[in-house]
Amino acid sequence: MKIRGCGTALVTPFHQDGSVDEPALRALVAWQIESGIDFLVPCGTTGETPTLNRDEWLRVISVTIEVAAGRVPIVAGATSNSTQDAVEKARTIAAVRGVDAILTASPYYNKPTQEGQYLHFKAIAEAVDKSLILYNVPGRTGVNLEPATLARLAAIPNIVAVKEASGSINQIADVIHAVPESFSVLSGDDAVTLPLISLGGVGLISVASNEIPREMAEMTRAALNNDWTGARRLFRRFLPLMQANFIEANPLPVKAALAMMGRIEEVYRLPLCPMKKDTRAKLEKIVEELALSRERAAS
Repeated sequence: MKIRGCGTALVTPFHQDGSVDEPALRALVAWQIESGIDFLVPCGTTGETPTLNRDEWLRVISVTIEVAAGRVPIVAGATSNSTQDAVEKARTIAAVRGVDAILTASPYYNKPTQEGQYLHFKAIAEAVDKSLILYNVPGRTGVNLEPATLARLAAIPNIVAVKEASGSINQIADVIHAVPESFSVLSGDDAVTLPLISLGGVGLISVASNEIPREMAEMTRAALNNDWTGARRLFRRFLPLMQANFIEANPLPVKAALAMMGRIEEVYRLPLCPMKKDTRAKLEKIVEELALSRERAAS
């Protein structure tokens, strides 16, 4: 399948007792779709997936599929630093009706070589018949998926896209040059979406679209339609929020902002904990300046 446009890396809402807040999740998914988001990504890093048990992981994906009801594609997250476990996770969600593609990141902590990463992703791809989107996020995993390795992986039929979050425009350019035109390159960083699209990328998997789905979808769509004036106008307006979402570790700020908007309770699972007072104050000021209020949440 061809993934294009703006997709949301969904947060996972929790109740005060730490359990998954299904009503808040359902409301969030419904609002995302009503706001014009192009696809949804449950159980990525932004969803605090490392802290979800297997049943919770599957339940979050299932609820997302149920609420979406076929209106947008669902790209479900399945990552592990054990290839055997990653294969099993991918097989599990590949069997879930309504999952359109699987997002899987490079193994974290192990720091595999390029050949190790190639063999890891190849094993996952060969185990399932679903489209795979690879996720390169060296700041989280400790390893970089290099363009030459990605080009080898792009030759595997069901590896169809990459979420590129290296933070390097040079690497993004090299990636787009190295892979076939049919292979989708998506931004994994809200703030570099416009340069990525200008180089030939086709979209974004966004954190900020949790808070501003309509605006992030419109910005991405404008850029893809060569309306750079409109795209830049939205980018300039919302860049402070995109940056504030990483003022502390993701998803702390985005969940705090959603709580300020009245959409979720501000609850995390350890080792994540509430934001520091000074950074929270900076985030709160941006939320207020952008009028992301509880009144807006009710709309």
